[in-house]
Amino acid sequence: MLDLSAYGLNCTLKGGPAESSTQKMLDQVLQAIAGHGARTASDRAVDHDIKPGVRSDEGAGDAWPMLRQRVLASDIFVLATPIWLGQPSSVCKRVLERMDAFLGETDDRSRYPSYGRVAAVCVVGNEDGAHHVCAELYQALADVGFTIPAAGAVYWVGEAMHSTDFKDLDKTPDKVASTIKMLASNATHLAGLLKQQTYPGVG
Repeated sequence: MLDLSAYGLNCTLKGGPAESSTQKMLDQVLQAIAGHGARTASDRAVDHDIKPGVRSDEGAGDAWPMLRQRVLASDIFVLATPIWLGQPSSVCKRVLERMDAFLGETDDRSRYPSYGRVAAVCVVGNEDGAHHVCAELYQALADVGFTIPAAGAVYWVGEAMHSTDFKDLDKTPDKVASTIKMLASNATHLAGLLKQQTYPGVG
């Protein structure tokens, strides 16, 4: 079995130990990935001072270089966000903006630092917009060099205008649970293939 690792970044707006639906789903995804033998870890982006900008290091006090290293040290990157106003969270958008720097950091084969790494997506919210948010994240992650597996996203949305959160559910809905299992299986399979033979790039 290949030595694989997965890193999740929770883009909730809730800091510290505050209960988070996004964290609950991310934990379930990482647990499922761990079931395939991968090592897992995660952070909440809001707990770190990610400076605005589009460079890999925005100077004194910027926490992004440390988080960037964790992203690129993993074989599977799981980006998790709540839905706010039908959009990914502002924290998630900042993370994606910082990854824009990958486009100018190619190696001698014109490959971005993220080449050969798999990305998956978790989305939670109490309003419509999950497909839209998944589409935004898929496109952005692929643009900066990650590979998206089949069934590479899982989401849950509650009824509009209601107050039930994912974290309040006594049981994860069967469809969400089965989607998490498929995401974990496909992501680890693809990561294993890419670890054995990554993209060749161009000379």
